[in-house]
Amino acid sequence: MSEEQVNNPLHGITLEMIVNRLVTHYGWPALGEAINIRCFNSNPSVKSSLKFLRKTPWARKKVERLFIDIQDHQIWDNY
Repeated sequence: MSEEQVNNPLHGITLEMIVNRLVTHYGWPALGEAINIRCFNSNPSVKSSLKFLRKTPWARKKVERLFIDIQDHQIWDNY
């Protein structure tokens, strides 16, 4: 395994897993407030969100960053 992948917190996690985890954690309304994009605010679904995020790198980066942030908080909440 390369050094880059060892330090990549998203290694092995699909975009669909990320979106599902964020929806479970926040719900669609709060997720739409955290990241103000139409696919989270207007008739949201995992399928439409994945389609948009796969075509829109800036939005995908925001979603991935939020996912990493909640993962970091959960680790510290366990201590």
